Amino acid sequence: MADYTLIRHSYEDLKFEILVKPDPALEYRTGKKISPSSVLVSDDVYTDSGQGTRASDESLQKAFGTTDTLEVATMILQKGVMNLTTEQRRRMTEAKRLQIIERIAKSYVDPRTHLPHPPLRIQQAMRDTRTVVDPQKPVEEQIPGVVDRLRSIIPLKTEQMLLEVSIPAQFASHSYSVLQSVGTMKTSDWLPNGSLKAILEISAATKQNVIEKLNQITRGSASVEITK
Repeated sequence: MADYTLIRHSYEDLKFEILVKPDPALEYRTGKKISPSSVLVSDDVYTDSGQGTRASDESLQKAFGTTDTLEVATMILQKGVMNLTTEQRRRMTEAKRLQIIERIAKSYVDPRTHLPHPPLRIQQAMRDTRTVVDPQKPVEEQIPGVVDRLRSIIPLKTEQMLLEVSIPAQFASHSYSVLQSVGTMKTSDWLPNGSLKAILEISAATKQNVIEKLNQITRGSASVEITK
């Protein structure tokens, strides 16, 4: 494992680099609560770290609005492009690949059967189409391009459906936030007895998961009917 790696950031025609510890930097960027000072090799900001050329105060002020190098280094740490080690790239790529497969399986269906494709089928289609996953690009930004490639092998369609849901009073409050997280609430009516009636729009591929989740929360007392 290398002792350090680079994170680069550009602003207009200016380029900046900082040196960071590879694994702590990756943990920081994936949400682990650790202090930037434990990630940075130093708070020096370079224009060319290989040559040891430090960024001028003028360029730091122009790009970041401050000449405080620790503050600038922290900003670069948060939003710059990180040079991943080979092992980090492998781990991140595989994790992103699994996330993309899971999201497609939940959000798209086979238009011939109106059922989701099994994750293994999607995974194989990604191999067959030699689909490249970017370990540093958000999943949401990659899915449209991945789906376009997969459609040359397997049919994929986003299909929405409406569920009419009735939740007994004792489970209504908890269920409301769950309904919001799994779909789009078209209507919601709180009845005098405290129960909840709602029309929920979801991806057809997630229907079974949504019904199972509601039954789990309400101990099987929820009423779910397909209206579309």
